Formats: sequence, C-alpha cells, structure tokens
Amino acid sequence: MVCALGSQDLLLGVTHECDFPPGVERIRKITRSRIPSGLPSGEIDAAVRASLRDGGTLYELDMEALEELQPDLVITQRLCDVCAVAFDNVQDAVATLRSRPQVINLEPSSVEDILECIRTVARAMNRESSADSVIESLQRHIDAVRTKTANITDRPRTFCMEWVDPPFCGGHWMKELVDFAGGRDDLAKDRWPSRSIDWQRVVEFSPEVIVLTCCGFELPRCMQEGEILARYEGALELPAAKNGRVYATNGSAYFSRPGPRIVESLEILAHLIHPEIFAAPALPDTFARIDLARMTAVHS
Repeated sequence: MVCALGSQDLLLGVTHECDFPPGVERIRKITRSRIPSGLPSGEIDAAVRASLRDGGTLYELDMEALEELQPDLVITQRLCDVCAVAFDNVQDAVATLRSRPQVINLEPSSVEDILECIRTVARAMNRESSADSVIESLQRHIDAVRTKTANITDRPRTFCMEWVDPPFCGGHWMKELVDFAGGRDDLAKDRWPSRSIDWQRVVEFSPEVIVLTCCGFELPRCMQEGEILARYEGALELPAAKNGRVYATNGSAYFSRPGPRIVESLEILAHLIHPEIFAAPALPDTFARIDLARMTAVHS
C-alpha cells in the first residue's frame, strides 16, 4: 500500500514476508518467524495451533532494529495472528521507542475494506491525494470484472482452498471474490476468517472448480499440495478433478494479501472460473493446472 501511494522511499523497515514491489526485499527486516521453513503443511498447522493454544507468538520483532530506526509510523494488523506479529506485541514494543510512533491497525474483511485501508494508510502519511487515484484505478478494474459477470447464470461451484492439510475454506474477502468472478462458493462465509472444514462437506458441495490459494505458499509449493489433495477420499471423483479444473496459485503473492494486488487476484480467479470470458492475466507464475490423477499415480 505504501509503495502504491508512491512513498516507498519512506519505508525504514518491513516484515520478513514483504517482497513486493521489487526493491522492498532490500529494506531492513524487523520480524522473523519462529516456525521452521520447509515443514509439511500438516506440521505447520500443528505448530500454529500449539503456539496459539499456549498463548505464544509465531513471530518475533527485532527490537534492536526498531530502536535504531525510530519510526514515526507503524502499520500493522490484528486481522490474523497467524499472518503477522500479534497486535498487542506491536503495541508493547512501540511504547518503548523514543520516537513514540503512531500505530495504525488494519483489519479489512472485504474488498471495499481493503480499498478503504489504502485511504487510511494515505491519511496517516499525508498522501490522501495519491489515494484517490490509486483507489479509482483499482475500482475500475474491479468494476470491469463485475460488469461482465453481473448477469451470468452459469456460476460454477468453486472451492477456494486456503490450506490443504487440514482443509480450510477461503476467508474474509474470498467468497466475495468468487462472486465477483462469476462463481459460487457455498463453503466460505462473507467477512468470516478462513476456517478448517470437514472434507465431506467439500465432497457434498461437489465443486466444479478448485483453486488452491494456500496462504504463504508460492506457486511451486502450492502445486506440491496437490499430492495431498489427491489422496483425500473422493477427490478424484469431483467434477473439478474429472474436468481438469483444479489449479494451484501463488497464494503468497495473491488472494491472502489484502493490498492493491487483490485486483490481480480477482482477475486471476475470473479467468480460472470463466476462461471463455476472461483472458489469463499477463502476470508471471500466477497459476498452474493440477492433474490430481497423475499426482496420485506418481505418489503411488
């Protein structure tokens, strides 16, 4: 959001997950994860649940870096403790800084909220005039998709799978994105967090399109999750699997990040649900088709 508003030069520190736009990865990192990299998704889920159950935290702040940087503004979120340093920890940390920075908390749960958060960030940086043009541009892209799907009667049953082991449905804005893109998602709830879902409910929903939007996973890792999905009972009999409409996406870059790229997320989803209407976005490494039957054979 800061970069979209033309203020990348003001960024002193970012999280260890911040990697866009190009150049941001060179800015000093002020967080780190306590979860080892490379774990299977089931073990990641178990580690997350254990940490949250025990009142722990998944991430750490680099207080030495913060003391050195002395920021004027800290942008954080309390939307999801699995995705960022806990809000209370941020509050406690900045209270010790000499600069006494302003802290703004972002908690978007819809596409409209995301756009409004851009305005909130702009207001905190005195960049409100920049926000108008950024939001108007994003809204035009959103409206272009919605106009094409407004009167569609063929709305494929779509399951956006935020995690594979265990199965999670999409959260917050994902049901809305599916609706905008001309699909139907009866497994997610508008503005509700992503949550674990019984696999039998997925089988009963019988999705015609399955999109893996695994939070934090780039495309190659998300494709690997197809091996787990293929082993679920009845997965190969689902219409999406039979018709070759199971996809992996770059969930780390899109879908799970409530920022300006939510628009590209919508355009990717619109193409996957209605390729006869929407061309594939001209973006690298965004999605790939998964052949579940082949993955089962390879695993065997």
